[in-house]
Amino acid sequence: MTARRVVGWVTVAGVVAAGGWIVTRPTPGDYIPGLGPSSKEASKTPPIVGDPPARTVADPEALDVDVYFPAQRIVESGSYKGKRSGVRRGENCTEVLQDRTLELLREAGCKGYLAVSFTAQEKPVLSSITLLRFADAPTAAKAAESLRAKPGSVAFILPDASAAPALPTALARPATEPRVELVGHYVTVTSSRPADAHPGAVVATGTGSPSPSGAPVSPLPVPSASAVNLDQLLDEATRAISFTAGAPFVWM
Repeated sequence: MTARRVVGWVTVAGVVAAGGWIVTRPTPGDYIPGLGPSSKEASKTPPIVGDPPARTVADPEALDVDVYFPAQRIVESGSYKGKRSGVRRGENCTEVLQDRTLELLREAGCKGYLAVSFTAQEKPVLSSITLLRFADAPTAAKAAESLRAKPGSVAFILPDASAAPALPTALARPATEPRVELVGHYVTVTSSRPADAHPGAVVATGTGSPSPSGAPVSPLPVPSASAVNLDQLLDEATRAISFTAGAPFVWM
């Protein structure tokens, strides 16, 4: 059997197993466009720090980042296009706070988290989305209100999976304020920042203050932040990532 015929049968088998035709965006490095990355591209998968939260009956996927935010999938909304960068995850939700001495999420009964960085394609914007899991919707609603009352309490995740320091006052702007959304028994906290506001990164040590590290690594090229409508870019990125993050949880 020729190599071309083998590829054809593999493609057909995949379509039949899926129960229909699925159109996907081709990714550079795929063996077959849209059907998965090559081993070379797979080796470039952004870093993941921490273990996934335990599975539950209400959340069988256990906040699996590869289910909700596949590394090779492009998030696209309006003129925004972004790709997953670094990931932090775990059951101790205090790890997502800028100040880990706070009891904000522990008192709220947070059961697990997933914090993901996104890098915009051809735009000078970085985004950070943190998903927090709670026992039920009322508990999640109270936590959302607490987080809205303390803007900036959730750390911003950089492309190398490190937690960024608080944005300097000189660089802060209304468009960088986090967007807190309640989705079922989950809360999402999303924010975006200018890419050149973070020439370096810091690594979260697990307790106390973060420690210095090298420059963040991005899977996509990021030009310098010289856009005239930067606030519009930041707002558009935050809305796109927030919507993408919340969509899977609406049905849970």
